[in-house]
Formats: sequence, structure tokens, C-alpha cells
Amino acid sequence: MPDESNLLGEYVRARRELVTPEQVGIPVIGVRRVRGLRREEVAMLAGISADYYLRLEQGRDRNPSVQVLESIARVLLLDADATAHLLLLGADRPRRHRPRPRPRKETVPSGVAKLIATLPLPALVEGRYFDVLAANSLATALSPRFTAGANRLRSLFLDPAEQALYPYWESAAGGMVAGFRESVGADTDDPRFIELVGELSLASPLFSRLWARHDVQACEAAPKHIEHPQVGGLQLNRERLSIDGAEGQTLVVYHPDAGTDSADRLALLASAVQTPAVGADPSDLVR
Repeated sequence: MPDESNLLGEYVRARRELVTPEQVGIPVIGVRRVRGLRREEVAMLAGISADYYLRLEQGRDRNPSVQVLESIARVLLLDADATAHLLLLGADRPRRHRPRPRPRKETVPSGVAKLIATLPLPALVEGRYFDVLAANSLATALSPRFTAGANRLRSLFLDPAEQALYPYWESAAGGMVAGFRESVGADTDDPRFIELVGELSLASPLFSRLWARHDVQACEAAPKHIEHPQVGGLQLNRERLSIDGAEGQTLVVYHPDAGTDSADRLALLASAVQTPAVGADPSDLVR
């Protein structure tokens, strides 16, 4: 579980351990007893004192300047998303004396719920912690875990049936964890977050390893390959759209390229959902 009193220090320490001396031009002589860079090496390359950098990692200095954080980000080879996350943590304040908030209920705007029900494509609404808040019938046909009340992270890491949909699910898992950390930001005292990360850390060694890396990456539109057990392989584009007036909620829509086998197979799946025959299986129609 994250140390809520020292999120900044936890983050830079984890990222420091992932950077090799060779990546930043430091010659390696003899045997090194630390993973990644030493604290003194980060400080030297960032142009700050070793003592000041140590205070940052230990949480004894909580007000670094933007310039200092940007220098550290450069040394740690952080990309734009990871640098933005570092700046966010640097602007955060200690939380230990604040009462823990009650869980915040995420409610899908009624207009959005009506919209996804009428879309002829798989569509769902995700919350900031990747909870499925709403989904249309075609989304649920694409994956039974795409249903209100499910959690995308829990499904991917703990449900073998969900993993079977993605040929390279372990590779995709890293991107999902990085996107989850970006979505949460510094708001790590929400009970929903604490419960979810605690559960997955105990139940999934892979999640625990990925979470410890502190990777951060914005969730963006991307193609997805799904091995559907009924209609076969589907190559789908995934779009992620923010919902006005519903902070942290995202409309996710899957759609195939026109004129492709995937378009035909998705149409077949849609027809089976709309007009189910007793005992019919969409795979019976794929010949």
C-alpha cells in the first residue's frame, strides 16, 4: 500500500531504481550494491545537494520548486505523463491529519446512460478507479465482465476468462496499471482506492510488481485485439471520451474498421444480442 504521508518520496525512489547508470552516462566501476541510480548520482545530475535530495525522498521536505522537480524528472528519464504526475505529487500536502473521506458514489449522468443504450457499438462508462458504471448489451456480449458493478482491473488480474480474451494480457496489464495510477493521481486516501489496491496487491503477484514500478501513462485511444469465444478474433479501435459534468468518468466505445472481418463478426455478435434464438450460439453461424 502507498505511504500516504510521503507519496513524492515513494515515487522518486521507485523511479530512481529503474534508471541504470549507463542510461544517464555514468561509468560503472566495480560492483554496485544498489538498484538503479544512487541518491547522490540523482542529486549531482539534477544540480541539487545530496542532502536536499535525501530529504525529498524521506519526506522531510515537502515544498520543492517546480524547477527542482523538473530537473529530477529529466534525470529519471520521465516522459510527459510521468513528469506531470511528479509535479502533482510535489504540489500535494501531507494528508495524515485529515479525516479519511467517505467513499464517493459515482453516478452516470442519465443522458449518457440513455446514449450508450442506443449505440450500435459496444460502449461502457468507467469510473476513475476503472469500475464499470454502465454498459450496453453489446459491450456485455463482448465481455461478460463489461457490466455495471465489475472492475476492469480486478477482472484483468483475477479472472482467467477475461485474460483469455487478450492474447497478450500480461503486456496489456502494465499499461492498465500505469493508466490507473495516472487516473488516481495524488488522491490516494479514498477508501475505494485503498480497498482495490490492497486486494489486488495480495491476490496478484503481477499487479504487485507492476504497482511497485510507479509507471504513469494516460489512457488513450488504442487498437485492441480480442479473441472472442463465440465469433473469433476481433480487431477493434477503442475510444476514450471524458464526460462533461462527471469528473473522472470516461465513455469507452469499441468500433471496427469498416469493411473488415472484424466488422462482420461484430455485426454477427450484435445480431445475436438483438434477436437471440433459443439455444443459439453465435459461433454456430461463423462458417
